[in-house]
Amino acid sequence: MTLEISSCTFGYRRGTRVLDGLSLAFTAGNTVLLGPNGAGKSTLLGIAASALTPRKGYVVLNGLRPDSSATRRRYRRRVGWLPQQVRPVAGLKLREQVAYAGWLKGMSRRTAWDDAMPALQRVGLGELSMRSSRELSGGQLRRLGIAQTLVHGAKVVLMDEPTAGLDPHQRGVFRDLLGELSASTSFIVSTHQTEDLAESFDSVVVLDHGIVRFQGTVADFLETAPAQAAPGRLAEAAYNQLTQRGF
Repeated sequence: MTLEISSCTFGYRRGTRVLDGLSLAFTAGNTVLLGPNGAGKSTLLGIAASALTPRKGYVVLNGLRPDSSATRRRYRRRVGWLPQQVRPVAGLKLREQVAYAGWLKGMSRRTAWDDAMPALQRVGLGELSMRSSRELSGGQLRRLGIAQTLVHGAKVVLMDEPTAGLDPHQRGVFRDLLGELSASTSFIVSTHQTEDLAESFDSVVVLDHGIVRFQGTVADFLETAPAQAAPGRLAEAAYNQLTQRGF
């Protein structure tokens, strides 16, 4: 799997640029995308999901560019996306909402329905499959969103703050899920949380003001921490070092 962001420029308003000629390549494995608020992380993931169209540049997954309606459907079938806000669909139960997400990705109605249940079970919501999605807590909605990214068998899954609203136990379930699926699926996960990087991820990207401050392995990332950093806080110290020194 190679997902390339090539010379992408994007702004939400005329005259502003969140990303300006950004180029970045993600390879197979689990990557954590770190950066402060306003760094461009959500914008980058939106472009990678083909939900946002850059003013300049392009995105390509294994040679497939979502430049037309036909290639966009094929591209989106290979890419799962969990945005920051997961919203319940009025009138749908959990299994129906996950199946609907699969149908939107091009699955047949029967296959989407059949595969929705295993996706819910993977995130611990199997017993609630026939509950209205509007009855879920914030943390349960996040897990529903993760199930929606898994149902269509995406090769790469983009997740924007997937553990927001999850308690410590649920975050542990999420880490286990990444480990379980890493043999067949690559994950790119945006987060503010720097703990447990080595347990869940292979590589790190640090984005700040639309600029890549670091890209490399978790081990190389930790080595950027100042010498005086406490052993248990190396990831936090490395992140602060990279986002504050302004190179």
